[in-house]
Amino acid sequence: MTSVRLTGTKYGCGGGGCGACTVMVSHYRPATKTITHYSANACLLPLCQLHGAAVTTVEGVGSTRTRIHPVQERIAKAHGSQCGFCSPGMVMSVYTLLRNRPQPAMDDITHALQGNLCRCTGYRPIIDGCRTFCQVQTDCCQANGAGDCCLNGEETLEETQHEKPELFDKREFLPLDPTQELIFPPELILRAETAPPQTLTFRGERMMWVSPTSLEELVQLKARNPEAPLVIGNTNIGPDIKFKGILHPLIISPTRVLDLFEVTQTPHGVWVGAGCSLTEVCSLLEKLLPQFPEEKTEVFRALSQQLGKVGSLQIRNVASLGGNIMIAYPNSDLNPVLAAGNCKVSVISNGKVIVPLNQDFFVSFGKTILKPEEIVVSVFIPFSRKGELVRAYRQAPRKESSFCTVTSGMRVFFSQGSSVVQDLSIYYGGMGPTTVSATQTCTAIVTRPWDDETLQRAYDVLLDELVLPPSAPGGKVEFRRSLTLSFLFKFNLEVLQKLREMVLIKHSLDGNNNLRHYLLPVNNPLLPLQHVPKDQRDQDPVGRPIMHRSAISQATGEAVYCDDIPRTDGELFLALVTSSRAHAKITGLDVSQALRLPGVVDVITAKDVPGQKVRKMFGYEEVLLAEVSCVGQMICAVVADTRAHAKRGAAAVKIGYEDLPEPLFTVEEASEKSSFFEPRRMIEKGNVAEAFKTVDHVHQGEFRMGGQEHFYMETQSMLVVPVGEETEFNAYVSTQWPTGTQDAIAEALGIPSNRVTCHVKRIGGAFGGKVVKTATLACITAVAAWKTNCAVRCVLERGEDMLISGARHPVLGKYKVGFMNDGRIMAADMQYYTNAGNTVDESPLVVDKILLHIDNAYNIPNLRGRGAACRTNLPSNTAFRGFGVPQSIMVLENMLNDVAMVLGRPADQVIREINMYQGPSVTHYGLEFSPENLWRCWDQCKEKSDYAARRRAADRFNQDNCWKKRGLAIVPIKYGIAFAESFLNQAAALVHVYKDGSVLVSHGGTEMGQGLHTKMQQVASRELGIPPSKIYISETSTNTVPNTCPSAASYGTDANGMAVRNACQTLYQRLEPIRQKNPKGSWESWVKAAFLDKISLSATGFYRGPDLYMDWDKMAGRPYAYFTFGACFCEVELDCLTGDYRAVRTDIVMDIGRSVNPSMDIGQIEGAFLQGLGLYTLEELKFSPSGLLYTRGPSQYKIPAVCDVPLRFNVYLLPDSHNPHAIYSSKGIGEPSLFLGSSVFFAIKDAVAAARSESGLVGPFPLDSPATPERACLACASPFTQKIPASTPGSFKPWALNI
Repeated sequence: MTSVRLTGTKYGCGGGGCGACTVMVSHYRPATKTITHYSANACLLPLCQLHGAAVTTVEGVGSTRTRIHPVQERIAKAHGSQCGFCSPGMVMSVYTLLRNRPQPAMDDITHALQGNLCRCTGYRPIIDGCRTFCQVQTDCCQANGAGDCCLNGEETLEETQHEKPELFDKREFLPLDPTQELIFPPELILRAETAPPQTLTFRGERMMWVSPTSLEELVQLKARNPEAPLVIGNTNIGPDIKFKGILHPLIISPTRVLDLFEVTQTPHGVWVGAGCSLTEVCSLLEKLLPQFPEEKTEVFRALSQQLGKVGSLQIRNVASLGGNIMIAYPNSDLNPVLAAGNCKVSVISNGKVIVPLNQDFFVSFGKTILKPEEIVVSVFIPFSRKGELVRAYRQAPRKESSFCTVTSGMRVFFSQGSSVVQDLSIYYGGMGPTTVSATQTCTAIVTRPWDDETLQRAYDVLLDELVLPPSAPGGKVEFRRSLTLSFLFKFNLEVLQKLREMVLIKHSLDGNNNLRHYLLPVNNPLLPLQHVPKDQRDQDPVGRPIMHRSAISQATGEAVYCDDIPRTDGELFLALVTSSRAHAKITGLDVSQALRLPGVVDVITAKDVPGQKVRKMFGYEEVLLAEVSCVGQMICAVVADTRAHAKRGAAAVKIGYEDLPEPLFTVEEASEKSSFFEPRRMIEKGNVAEAFKTVDHVHQGEFRMGGQEHFYMETQSMLVVPVGEETEFNAYVSTQWPTGTQDAIAEALGIPSNRVTCHVKRIGGAFGGKVVKTATLACITAVAAWKTNCAVRCVLERGEDMLISGARHPVLGKYKVGFMNDGRIMAADMQYYTNAGNTVDESPLVVDKILLHIDNAYNIPNLRGRGAACRTNLPSNTAFRGFGVPQSIMVLENMLNDVAMVLGRPADQVIREINMYQGPSVTHYGLEFSPENLWRCWDQCKEKSDYAARRRAADRFNQDNCWKKRGLAIVPIKYGIAFAESFLNQAAALVHVYKDGSVLVSHGGTEMGQGLHTKMQQVASRELGIPPSKIYISETSTNTVPNTCPSAASYGTDANGMAVRNACQTLYQRLEPIRQKNPKGSWESWVKAAFLDKISLSATGFYRGPDLYMDWDKMAGRPYAYFTFGACFCEVELDCLTGDYRAVRTDIVMDIGRSVNPSMDIGQIEGAFLQGLGLYTLEELKFSPSGLLYTRGPSQYKIPAVCDVPLRFNVYLLPDSHNPHAIYSSKGIGEPSLFLGSSVFFAIKDAVAAARSESGLVGPFPLDSPATPERACLACASPFTQKIPASTPGSFKPWALNI
């Protein structure tokens, strides 16, 4: 689509996992004369397969040049677009829903968005904007997460009346008019009805695509080409071709073979065409369910339940039932249910045969019993019988759009009028290379009555029958084995309930065995806004919820990102060649095969770098190319005429290695070898050693935190263009630090910085990950442009980006704490080991910030902290939102939790409160501050969340439920704002006023979704006294504002806002004589008069920030300008059998002074919170024992999705707060609230503690971060997890390293 300049559809991951590329596909069905619309991932849609279809991209929905569509308008005006890279995909998912259902329910909206990821917003504003399309907008307390429900006639814990101020006015929205939508092209209807069916053949450079029209032709094609894959949805073959380099010379696409889409009903069940999409199968089953007695639809219901969780809606819309069966994934959602339900497949080759789906059908990984030439035509789904019960179970790392960890299908059939089992089928996925049958377990139950004695025996048999070796692929061995028992137990409870209903057993189920279903995320949040002063001019936008200035363009797809810049004549694409070893010496580099491939122009190696071949940081050198100290190290680069040719060329480069001994991967290994990046830091106040002698208790512990991938929606992207004379280059880079990139390119090319101009229009998310590594990538791209004298573009694939660019630092924290019986902590000694990776990057600064925040909100009189950046053979870790603070405070808060557990006292209202700073206070490094607003946030958070009542309700809930537990937590944050490195606290701006009165503002900050440009527009509007519509910000570039500092540290608005203000005030003062002469004149008349009077209408602005410093020798200083405070309450509900949890409610109170733009700041709070939720409970980076990152895309690495938003999500801004240290009394907010996501972790830990107490387990227990379902489930120590024998560490090679 780039060739026709349709760049709105974004390329986010290439594997159908993020939804950024969502489009709407429409087909005309001649048989029914109907048009169907469905959403799909463009990255997986082969163009050959769209013959006869109409494809609608975001450009076809609406634009600013014609008219914007209500979907685009509402997402934009509801503040649902921050960086905007995901916005076109969000628009298309909801647009497709509205084409099919103009008045959707909230369930429909969350369902439609389940395949769309957003890393910025926290999803709440997107849902709010889409909610306005709903005909009925419920505000039931149950839907909002209350423990009791108004429908039950019980008192709720929610306030009965709420004033609900809104961030947007629904009355301004354009109405949705379905009659005004694009029609299906009439020529396609005519062709579908009149054109005779004809075999389609498409020939590419290395591949041929054939689409037959009849079953007979399909059979013949497959017989002649048995190894050619059949492709309908392309959800399996597509990623294999794209990411694994698998080549299929011939692909057969049977999408036009009508026999594969027929549905036939028989007295015994339903035959469903193997080509039917999973969405069509689900719709069919839902239509059939009410048509038959419940006893006949057991298999239908189990399948329907499971189908709703397979992949995303975009995937289900194209993936076929037959394809899902035949790819034979070991962790398939459907195959265990189909097998347990006695389903069959109709297969054709020489003739038709019926093959049962049972334990013999799946023979090995990805293989079935069918021969290569055999084709599945249809799938038989039988009716169930009276006395038969079928259920499906699954557990996945994320509740939706995630491959299962373990999945199961179970079916039991009872003799008439008896509880004796006549037949039983139990199948599991995720317990081996294939779908497996628990045959021995079934044998142990069949012919016996279904009772506790039978089931207890069955658990033991199942444990012996399904054994996984401790080094099994996928890891999580103990968890997976425990899930098999948990699922059978869940099935047991449902069977007992059924038997009781059939009056075959008399005793009723214990309330403790109640298995409640999770509630759907229907948010109706409270977002009270600050009030602007009564005397503020209506035209003054400061303090008002102004929409992101680019939100409409982002929602229409017109916003230009780096890779949207039009291709230039002769432009080349660069692909990197990276190391496959972690610690090795390169013995040979053979590029000859790559250079012989079509389209390959050159290979860039270290010898091609004309300037500095290394980059220096903190006294360490990083070689640009050709050194191997981690898997993913950049060795060379291939430039070619297209992306595909460059990738193919990179794959053809041959590298010889000589492995070096003892690669280091963990902080323990690095510490043992004293492998550190210097300096190591220490800070201390008081006398820790002496204090330990005087306390009532001393406790020691440790806490491990995993890393976190940035997962910005736009991967690392850059375009370097030689100007053509005097070695001048234009670099268009997605970077947070244009000057840093400019300097790096100049050094690599050996030219002055004034020959390099770095341009940044906008960034599709960054979070700290587009500073250091981006500059290195830009250097390599610039060298390629210099050598070839052509424009060179480099855009990393998602997997490459995750492999190369590094992540948040994993941390091991060890602590020793001394405390009194009343909970007062008198001494703490804390040691932090960060896994820095193979290069220094910004790791020393991360260690500094870790130690500066080890107190958080607590006054510990004797406190010592030590920190070290461990040098390992993993990809170098880098800055990430929070810059070490989320790790630092997490270890501290876990220590407080341990103290509470040792004393048997509540952590939230006793241990935390008794230790919080009070009155005039001094930090451990000597910075004086007032904690008044910290306490106000804490008290208001308790009040707003109704903490005491919810604690009592949770305790009642936990007493009444054995397998579900509620947990609560409330945590504070004290976050230092600004750079401790004083020279970074400066900013500049350039403001032009043109003769027509329009204003162009340039400043040194970059727009990456945080709304910085919008806030600068507001600042200029106030200072010049003109409406924001007259002010424009084009880009950030080093030729307008030089020597910029990174947009980081939550300091962008503080610094750049003051610089813009300074420039505007200069201009305003220059116009003062003109205004005095014509006080009633307009802005335009003043500007024209000033020009005629030869008054300069251009001004620079500069802000010299505070002189901050930290003296590590004296362990004292003033590293921060001020603190941002906050507090967060969270309540979760945990399934102790599977570890699944749901955030029931979250209340956040933040002190952000006087907000410049409340909608932007609330968006930052919510987005950071959800990113923190991901860090502490969901996101896991997995490395192989050889140092290879396993989790290189959204299918393996799970960030929070719509399903993870708390059911009730309230954000409050602390009123009457002022901050004299920042512009307009505001405060930095980008980073502080990320740590508040830890409230979910500690709420989970609280729920786990409740579960453990029932087993007699009290006191501190280990629960590392992230608190994934695996960790939470195992920590609960249920009877089932306790049955699993633990593997002895060191006796096996683990599948993944414990980083």
